[in-house]
Amino acid sequence: MMNSTMHVRFASLAGFSVVFLLVGLCAGTDLQAQWRYTYDVKNGIDVLLDQDLAPMHGKRVALVSNQTGRTRTLQSTLDIIADHKQVTLTAVMTPEHGYYGVARAGEEVQDSVMPTIRDVPAYSLYAGSRRPAEYMLDSCDMVVFDIQDVGVRSYTYLGTLYHVMDACAEYGVPLMVLDRPNPLGGETIDGNVLDSTIRSFVGIVPVPYIHGMTFGELAQMINGEGWLPTPEGDSTARRCELQVVGMANWERWMLWEDTDFRWIPTSPHVPSVDAIRGMAMLGIFGELSLLNIGVGYTLPFQMFGMPNFNHDFYNELIRTKKFPGIELVPTEFRPFYGKYAREDCRGYLLRFYNDINFKPYTSGVELVLALRKTHPELFDAEAIAEDRQAMFAKVTGSEVLFEKLYNRATDLEIRQLTRKGADEFALMREPYLLYQ
Repeated sequence: MMNSTMHVRFASLAGFSVVFLLVGLCAGTDLQAQWRYTYDVKNGIDVLLDQDLAPMHGKRVALVSNQTGRTRTLQSTLDIIADHKQVTLTAVMTPEHGYYGVARAGEEVQDSVMPTIRDVPAYSLYAGSRRPAEYMLDSCDMVVFDIQDVGVRSYTYLGTLYHVMDACAEYGVPLMVLDRPNPLGGETIDGNVLDSTIRSFVGIVPVPYIHGMTFGELAQMINGEGWLPTPEGDSTARRCELQVVGMANWERWMLWEDTDFRWIPTSPHVPSVDAIRGMAMLGIFGELSLLNIGVGYTLPFQMFGMPNFNHDFYNELIRTKKFPGIELVPTEFRPFYGKYAREDCRGYLLRFYNDINFKPYTSGVELVLALRKTHPELFDAEAIAEDRQAMFAKVTGSEVLFEKLYNRATDLEIRQLTRKGADEFALMREPYLLYQ
């Protein structure tokens, strides 16, 4: 059961001047000091390290990882494998943003500009191809995957896992997934299941926007449900030889703070777990470029606004009462870059607290519906470029949501559409869950 105690991690502070205080807190204070538990949660790499990496002894290993692949004491998986006398590291493959997470969102990192890492070849899986080539795997006996995910379907690390599984299945290389917590917990399922007719790298498997699963569980589900491609001339989907090294002492109700782990930024605009919570809410704003959503300011995905914001918007939100786990704090800010760069914006800070009814995607939909009522001028379909419309469809996993929003479908229709398939998914995932 979810701990019912409400842990308020930020005070509700309003006004432009407190933004800088909040930034300082995020940058310099150990916020997890407020969440002191003794569950001794261990990542997959911690569990494997307790075994002295025994399953890897005598093996040539290709590692898929980035700077988030670390033990609970912040040792890197890369260094652990590279330094082990009974394991040979043959290659390092990295997802979007590169090994150290410095590349911008969408920026391709070509192999030609990647240095070797620990004196072994380093390959980008966010270059011309998103999938490991055969030559990247031909010198290894196994592939090890260790990347921290964020629990949001559109985050590209899930696409990387999928393509690694597919390559391992095709070339006959065993895959070991070192499991990690879902920062949003394992109980929340929120948002519509992906429409498989619009599969893409930001929507690659038919799961809800917030799926409540770990990468180890998702890998088992991808294999078990036959979601990998079916080779030409074959009647069945590929399946890879998969081993999941599960976590110790992690339970589904746990949020990131309950693990007492330190957060390592997964990408440039995800410096904290609250940024994930905000991303899960505000991503649909960002794809349509309706507002500034903190990207370009000091709190990415944790605030939103624009010049001349109509504060009737807030009254509309209060009327709907759809925001458990979230406080909206009126504020002003001036983005350094991005939407409304160097313009004074009015808007809201997002402050989060622990609530078992927290539904980030559903809350984001309510924000959009309130915005549609109070700022109808923003919902002119002709003003939204076709490429943005296409990306919106890919990220939301719906071919029809844009049309419904912009052609004045009722709020009820929108709500039903953005929950489509979630209940069925909750039952489908049960056989693949590794944790209670």
